[in-house]
Amino acid sequence: MQFGIFTIGDVTTDPTTGRTPTEAERIEAMTAIALKAEEVGLDVFATGEHHNPPFVPSSPTTHLAYIAAKTTKLRLSTSTTLITTNDPVKIAEDYAFLQHLSGGRNDLMLGRGNTGPVYPWFGKDIRQGIPLAVENYHLLRRLWRERSVNWEGKFRTPLQGYTSTPWPLDDVPPFVWHGSIRSPQIAEQAAFYGDGFFHNNIFWNKEHTASMVNRYRRRFEEFGHGRADQAIVGLGGHVFIGDSEAEAKKQFRPYFDNAPVYGHGPSLEEFSDLTPLTVGTAEQVIERTMQFPEWVGDYQRQLFLVDHAGLPLEVVLDQIERLGRDVVPEVRRRMEARRPEHVPSDPPTHAALLADTERAHPHFQVSPGSLPEEKLNTKAQA
Repeated sequence: MQFGIFTIGDVTTDPTTGRTPTEAERIEAMTAIALKAEEVGLDVFATGEHHNPPFVPSSPTTHLAYIAAKTTKLRLSTSTTLITTNDPVKIAEDYAFLQHLSGGRNDLMLGRGNTGPVYPWFGKDIRQGIPLAVENYHLLRRLWRERSVNWEGKFRTPLQGYTSTPWPLDDVPPFVWHGSIRSPQIAEQAAFYGDGFFHNNIFWNKEHTASMVNRYRRRFEEFGHGRADQAIVGLGGHVFIGDSEAEAKKQFRPYFDNAPVYGHGPSLEEFSDLTPLTVGTAEQVIERTMQFPEWVGDYQRQLFLVDHAGLPLEVVLDQIERLGRDVVPEVRRRMEARRPEHVPSDPPTHAALLADTERAHPHFQVSPGSLPEEKLNTKAQA
């Protein structure tokens, strides 16, 4: 199973000191976080993509390429890549280029984003978010699988004889996750293609998380990609670890109370009851994380948020150290002990996809034009 860190790259004032890092300092901190993740034996570092303050990661492939040059084993991903406001032609080129630079150590998570103004900034209509996601990904798949693409759709100019460059490393496209916290159509899309589904459950109760993942699993099987419990699932989570629960809550509370994403709402205790947020000892984080497969079944990737809300870099690095030393080894052991033999333990890596062309090209073949967005939307409501 893969364990790692994801960041949303917020530039937030430390509520305990009043100091706000510069954008340069925040970018350097994100790099340090990734390097620390590899140092302590974590598997994945994932960065968000944002184009609005107070966030800095507007160019994930630039940053991930820089991190790739400084690491040897770390898997590099996104959380998320905006499939709606980015041109799929540029996504195809950028992430294939990153494949070559990283030796195939990258995958990507596609999502619609949750910031309304970004759509018009990039010339898109937020009311077309779902159709954009469907059409753009359908094109992206073709760009990574067909040497010469002739294509015409609703949301961009047609392509005639287009070849994406560079071509995916070893003829193997990067593995794709579809990330969603609220849209059943995106879970449907992931299932249709046999891709991975990532539910970032930091905001949601377990019933909602289970509903989304189980929809994906059921449709994955119905589309002929394998058994429902073999579908590739990833989860998010938010933790803060201390030597005692009281110490952890005392240290983390001012950051939670002022967090730009969920501060000034439910209390820390209320939010911890409603969502997977865990603030306490390493053993409490272990026990809480081991509840996740009870909700969604055995899954393949667990990413933790540890650097949100203005936490100082030294505190974040200590959190990663605690995860790598005190939490992940035990969770990994317990997860693998409970996993049935027929359920994959890891998401597909480049090496695995290269060795298994059948997994690189799913049994369910999609021909051009066979998935109009109204067909997908209809199925998603079923």
